[in-house]
Amino acid sequence: MTHLDRVLLLITGLLAAYQVVIGIDGLSTLPMIAYTIAFGILLIASLLLIILGFDVLKSPIVVVVSTIIPLSLSLGLVWQHLAPVRTPYLILIILGFLAIIVTRTISMHNKLPTIVLATVHGISGLTIVLLPIWLSLRGEMQPLYSLVGVGGALISIGGLLLSFLKTGKPILSQATVLLVLPGLLLLMTICFVVGFMFG
Repeated sequence: MTHLDRVLLLITGLLAAYQVVIGIDGLSTLPMIAYTIAFGILLIASLLLIILGFDVLKSPIVVVVSTIIPLSLSLGLVWQHLAPVRTPYLILIILGFLAIIVTRTISMHNKLPTIVLATVHGISGLTIVLLPIWLSLRGEMQPLYSLVGVGGALISIGGLLLSFLKTGKPILSQATVLLVLPGLLLLMTICFVVGFMFG
């Protein structure tokens, strides 16, 4: 890990901390909890990467943790903006998270863990990407709220890169993933903070 990587991760952590402390004021309880979990994990992940380096990514828990962030963010967005489907989506998120835990803790020699991971990431990722952009286009939120969707696209890419790297079926080489990861995390966090602040 280079000094530039550590600087980028430090800025990412500071922005995530800002979002936890200030950026989610005035929301109802569940979205506030969901966003706090997402940005709190992002803050902890940034600090762990700074302290321990990229070796921390070798931990088996990376796949699970890289899933919590998009699941929490998508739940917060749905609860905040799509009242009719709040409960079904909450159930879907819980079942998806449990499915990932089960398929990662039980040794399986088939494609089920990969399918479960891609499905859960796909649902939460599409929600984070499309919902803010749709709300902005409809005029229900300010245009800059669409940046939350851009951040969602970036977090989906980052999450999938890390997850498939961990499962031994990388989309890109490990060197490439580690090269782009700090910048990707920072750009994603900037999009989220600006989108939530000005949207």
